[in-house]
Amino acid sequence: MSPSPDGSEGVRHVSLRSGVYADSVRLMQVSREVGARPGVAAVLVAMATPLNLELAAGMGLAPDGGARPDELLIALRAADDAELAAAVAAVDAALSARETSGEARAVPARTIGAALSDLDAGSALAVISVPGPYAVAEAADAIAAGRSALVFSDGVPVEHEVALKRAAHDAGVLVMGPDCGTAIVSGVALGFANVVRPGAVGLVAASGTGAQQVSCLLDAAGVGISHVLGVGGRDLSAAVGGLATLDALAALDADEATERVLLVSKPPAPAVAETVRRTADALSVPVRSAVLSADSPDLTAAVEALLGDLGVEVPVWPSRPGTADAAAPGAVLKGFYSGGTLADEAMLIAAPVLGDVRSNTPLRPELDLGTDLAATGHVVVDFGDDALTVGRAHPMIDPTLRLDAIAGLAGGGEPAVLLLDVVLGYGADPDPAATLVPALQSAGLPAVVALIGTEADPQGWSRQADALAEAGAAVFASNSAATRYALSLIGDAE
Repeated sequence: MSPSPDGSEGVRHVSLRSGVYADSVRLMQVSREVGARPGVAAVLVAMATPLNLELAAGMGLAPDGGARPDELLIALRAADDAELAAAVAAVDAALSARETSGEARAVPARTIGAALSDLDAGSALAVISVPGPYAVAEAADAIAAGRSALVFSDGVPVEHEVALKRAAHDAGVLVMGPDCGTAIVSGVALGFANVVRPGAVGLVAASGTGAQQVSCLLDAAGVGISHVLGVGGRDLSAAVGGLATLDALAALDADEATERVLLVSKPPAPAVAETVRRTADALSVPVRSAVLSADSPDLTAAVEALLGDLGVEVPVWPSRPGTADAAAPGAVLKGFYSGGTLADEAMLIAAPVLGDVRSNTPLRPELDLGTDLAATGHVVVDFGDDALTVGRAHPMIDPTLRLDAIAGLAGGGEPAVLLLDVVLGYGADPDPAATLVPALQSAGLPAVVALIGTEADPQGWSRQADALAEAGAAVFASNSAATRYALSLIGDAE
């Protein structure tokens, strides 16, 4: 415990602990709980990754000397020594907390293989969410036991992904992922999925938020979902070759409940896209593409085309006008996204209007922002990119990085229109408007929100939309509609 060396008021505690691991979501919860204590000015409890060390330095809470990513960083600032000691004790108590009960409990299995050995053969799907270096062994155990696997984990080397998917194909099962954030299997939502009505449309998705956008729009049109089979964001790359996509298409073709299939993806490798197209054309179930590209940049348009195939009238997609005015002269687009595919869609729509749009996940390599997320000019940032989620929760759970970016944009003085996605559903922030509304009000910039979700979601689409609109944001259920509206605000300012 020491005075703050950066001149900020209060005293600080900064320590590193080895041999300690906790899930990033739990660490985020601990940071929030302790940060709400009286007299606590700043808290960061996180794995000591480069990004988190940079955040700690910005808070004046950087550790002395080096730190390893496998060490736990505990950094706090409080008004005085007594409050700081109490806050450190609260961190210790939260990290060591265990569920207690008067009843004896069975020791849980420590591996997928051990767990599957205790289950009957009808248990057909293993869900794997461990740090990337350990996920491959767990998925391999599931495949060896004849089970499909959803690999939520990221950080899995691409060569291991290919090996897993080839083994799964040979075993007659499916590997969804790695980095598969969204799936619905036989009506059971997994990962970040929404509450949608059951029906006859199956999705094969190399995109989590893309699948959520499509499934939510279908739900709004009264069309239900049979399955959403996520395959991981790299599956349609040249390195992976669409291995899981081809197996997922075959699985839906054989599924009696599925009458139509929609394929959802970021821009794929051209040769892989052609292989998938030929395979899809040979299936008995009709397959329509919602694969993003410069020629087809609009997921909403793909949904509307599918509705036409089904003979379903395209509805007026839900929206709220808000009070967003035209931007100041010279305004630029700032797209701050939690969904990578939604960010890609925004860039594909915006680039022909604005010219070059830079990003940490750019459409062209020369437009790469690198680590300069506060760069000037037209910018779209994917805060859900793997490089920004190492050691911390996904921004759909923990919005801290994006809220900081909004505050920084407001303080920088660059005229801008702010374009955001807010993704509802299982696993996501239970009330995203509660933290976003104050940030938008403080920023004082024209704001447009793509709100992805359904009325049946735990957060409720209308409840969130009303709160955001009352804060002045224009809200759209369609990300493409939100992007075009944001562009119109910039156009009015030119």
